Amino acid sequence: MATNIWLQIFTALGSLGMFLFGMSLMSGSLQKMAGDSLRTFIGKMTSNRFMGVLVGIGVTALVQSSTATTLLLVSFVNAGLMALSNAIGVIMGANIGTTVTAWIFALGMSGGGGFSLGKIAVPIMFIGFVLRSLKNNKCKNMGDFLFGFGFLFLGLSTLTANIRPLLDTEGVKLFLGTLAGGHFWSVLLFMVVGACLTLMMQSSAATMSITMALALSGAIPFPIAAAMVLGENIGTTITSNIAASGANVSAKRTARAHMLFNLFGVAWVICLYKPFLRLIGLIAAAMFPSTFAGADLAAWDVKLTMDQATMIPYIVAILHTLFNITNTCILIWFIPLIEKIVTFIVPNPKDGEEVFRLKFIKGGPMGTAELSLNEAHQEILHFAEICYNGFDYIRQAVNAPDEDKFDEMNAKLIKYEEITDKIEFEIATYLNEVSKNDISSESAARIKKMYKIISEMESLGDSGESIGRLLKRKYAHHKTFSEDMMKKLNKMLSTVEVAYQAMIENLRNEHLSDITNAIDAEYNINECRNALREEHIADIERPDYDYTSGVYYMDTVSELEKIGDFIINISEARVSQK
Repeated sequence: MATNIWLQIFTALGSLGMFLFGMSLMSGSLQKMAGDSLRTFIGKMTSNRFMGVLVGIGVTALVQSSTATTLLLVSFVNAGLMALSNAIGVIMGANIGTTVTAWIFALGMSGGGGFSLGKIAVPIMFIGFVLRSLKNNKCKNMGDFLFGFGFLFLGLSTLTANIRPLLDTEGVKLFLGTLAGGHFWSVLLFMVVGACLTLMMQSSAATMSITMALALSGAIPFPIAAAMVLGENIGTTITSNIAASGANVSAKRTARAHMLFNLFGVAWVICLYKPFLRLIGLIAAAMFPSTFAGADLAAWDVKLTMDQATMIPYIVAILHTLFNITNTCILIWFIPLIEKIVTFIVPNPKDGEEVFRLKFIKGGPMGTAELSLNEAHQEILHFAEICYNGFDYIRQAVNAPDEDKFDEMNAKLIKYEEITDKIEFEIATYLNEVSKNDISSESAARIKKMYKIISEMESLGDSGESIGRLLKRKYAHHKTFSEDMMKKLNKMLSTVEVAYQAMIENLRNEHLSDITNAIDAEYNINECRNALREEHIADIERPDYDYTSGVYYMDTVSELEKIGDFIINISEARVSQK
């Protein structure tokens, strides 16, 4: 007897693992299929709060993961592509989108007319296997989706079948009956249980399936199942806030907005718990009149008939849906207030805080590798802006009026070289973690180009330090640049600055196909270098020309020309990132 119980326990746990694996595989494959078009769609369609809600519903229903939607929003807000207020609207829609998952689970558990999604899970997995064997990436992604779909519902079906015998044992019945018999305190207890399960499994969908299975078996009454659903909504916000704990201000504010939304919803439902459950009962009676007519779902001791118990997963889905839709209808009018609250809770960093650190990448990769690359691209753009700031110190070092001012600028160039080394290492480490995941061939090629870009940017920092060393030797030999040399160096510096501006413009362009601006800038740098070199050779013959100063002058020109080479390499790598 004991052996059978342990076998059922491990079978149930294995079923849960199968369920979670299928959920992850489904979500990942759907996001791969959506790719850049998903990001473009969200960026263009979230023009106001109402459109944001609709987008949140659609995207979350598509990718079957509110976490993935939230992570994508963090990326957009970080990059300045979306206002925080619009992101809050999408979060509200994402909460409604998760209810689609609940309805799918209800269909998989209860079925209708003897039909159950669990019965077709294995045939669907066979179709997925056939598609995965094809060479076409879209077919492979679709095959992964079908595999995930099959695993999910096979796990759900097995979990439901194995949890019933466990819950029918006297010990379990007595234990759950004791916990569920305390009325209001039982509600709070099972809210904590729902939150903790969601936190442990990192999936509100998994907790939802367990809640439905418990309610379906009759182990817990509907009021307790409702409490677990409320707890799941709290647990999913804890997960997102933990994920954002080491992130930047925008990520933290987005996570706090998600938390405020769900906490407010739970608070008003708790205050109106009995009336809210009776409203669910009225809706159930309207949808299933022959099954739930006259049933009081708010009663703690209600005894469900077999037909009612079979349909109870649908009632849980109704509750989940009504909770999120009502919450959204209330709070959508208060988005500006929510934005002010989260801005107060998470203030801007102090002015004295370290500026030169990773701005968009915090912690490990996002939920899926495909979405992580958006974070990496924004960090690379930030890296480019840091390199451009470093170029200003090169200009100031070249034009320093005295050695003291030069030493100040040279110290900054040395610091910037260290910064570029650090940023390159951290972005490369992040890309390496992303590449360990199952990614598409397009994303693999994109990562390769990103490695190239950050390597060239690190070389820009090296060039700045090299110019600083050249000028330091010039001062050590008590040499100065003539007025004519300074005029020509500033001309070269201005030409290189144009190239920097073209580089940043090209990195910002999401649909870059033409880098004529960068090619023209590189051409002008080379032409300027050639002209200055010819003039230098001609000037050597002049008796008043200081040859040693001329050597430092031309070495500086050569280093500036190298900067132009690194810059054009970045634009070339960017345009081939397709």
